[in-house]
Amino acid sequence: MPESAPLLPATAEEIAESLSFALRYDGRRRVHHADEAMARITAERLVRHLERSGYVLMRRPEAAPPSASRHHRP
Repeated sequence: MPESAPLLPATAEEIAESLSFALRYDGRRRVHHADEAMARITAERLVRHLERSGYVLMRRPEAAPPSASRHHRP
């Protein structure tokens, strides 16, 4: 297995954004039975519950943006 970057604790905002996205979309397809406001409220309540329950969610660091250049940059 290749070496991967160390995991970082996810912030409450990152978790809420991911949950809100999951409530609004199914893959790339928009789900119309959950509007944006309700998805945000639900996501924020879930995050607060997870924090109170002692959960720690981890995420990978941001990847470098792709480049179309053939030149290698360190």
